[in-house]
Amino acid sequence: MAEPKLVLPTMEAITRWQGVPIPNAAARHGLADLEALIADLEKLRGEMGFEEEPASFEAALQACKDPTA
Repeated sequence: MAEPKLVLPTMEAITRWQGVPIPNAAARHGLADLEALIADLEKLRGEMGFEEEPASFEAALQACKDPTA
């Protein structure tokens, strides 16, 4: 089975930016999994969004407050 196209360029970028090569086969396998993860996240594009109203720390504290206290 051929490696995904993302593996070699990512290895080169890591070496260029960090100055270290990919250490072992497990790291290379992890890079191969990265392409599938990116594809899965792309499928979710447009389905996820931020809350319309920002969360408030004070509101969260009040919501968790014990009503008997």
